[in-house]
Amino acid sequence: MTAPHTGGCRCGAVRFEASAEPHHISYCHCSDCRRASGAPVSAFVGFMAEQVALDGKALKRFENGPVTRSFCGICGSPIAYTDERLANQIYFMLGAMDMPAYFRPTLHAHVREQLPFLHMPDDLPRHLRTSVPRPDRQRPDGQRPDGTQS
Repeated sequence: MTAPHTGGCRCGAVRFEASAEPHHISYCHCSDCRRASGAPVSAFVGFMAEQVALDGKALKRFENGPVTRSFCGICGSPIAYTDERLANQIYFMLGAMDMPAYFRPTLHAHVREQLPFLHMPDDLPRHLRTSVPRPDRQRPDGQRPDGTQS
């Protein structure tokens, strides 16, 4: 793989470009990712935010706790997510990449939520929960990442 890496939504109203190599490529089996993508498993490509240009007047966002998911407001394609606990990182949906075959996932996350009929017979590491450590810090609004008040 060589940068830049590009991608976007189905209708072309949202585009992005990463000027460096990804720091993370993984599958996620959590229920939140399933609902956001509509698929039984999601795959993500993570970059440092300062290495990414994201453009599109149609870009919409949905916040769910510390996670913000972006999608195209025209065609509905899921684009990316950020997590306020993971400063300066952005994770693009593998399917939103122009050349998704370049990005081979290296692990599975949240496998304790994996659907029982989904079988992925690879030898990749499997994490019961997240594969990206998130600091347990309080949000600016006074809530902890788990939603409880301090």
